[in-house]
Amino acid sequence: MKLRVATVWLGGCSGCHMSFLDMDEFLIELAGLIDLVYSPVIDVKEFPEAVDVCLIEGAVCNEDNLEILRKIRERTKVLVSFGDCAVTGNVPAMRNPFGPDNRENVLQRAYVENARNNPGVPKADGIVPRLLEQVVPVHEAVYVEYYLPGCPPPAARIKEVLVQIINGQAPLLTGPQLKFG
Repeated sequence: MKLRVATVWLGGCSGCHMSFLDMDEFLIELAGLIDLVYSPVIDVKEFPEAVDVCLIEGAVCNEDNLEILRKIRERTKVLVSFGDCAVTGNVPAMRNPFGPDNRENVLQRAYVENARNNPGVPKADGIVPRLLEQVVPVHEAVYVEYYLPGCPPPAARIKEVLVQIINGQAPLLTGPQLKFG
């Protein structure tokens, strides 16, 4: 039976998913080894039950991120923090030094001060999720089994981790494979 694999994009730039796609022809081989059951690269709206492995890109920045992350943890056997934002908070966490009350300032800067057209913070429900007081890496919100560092992790590193997991091994990154940035 094939592993049921998911990938998720929280607060980040999608660079990790771009690097995932950079595995090029290995993706064809990978398609024969796994069932990709949820990902930004496929059209599935609800995170499924009974997922074997989930690669989670991005930091936990808002209430929507936290809600889906908790659902993912409940429904997934093995979580992998996928990239430096998921592992450390990285760029999304740059707002943290400004304190827990920075949420309105962040929205003001993004939607009013930097807007060229129609400045204003969207207020309708479901448009802009409520920001958390602090951005946190994935492991500060839920238990994570493995960490895949890099900004983004190179395709070869992603492939190495996936091959080890598919072969029933605990992923082990050593030497140049264990590198941030």
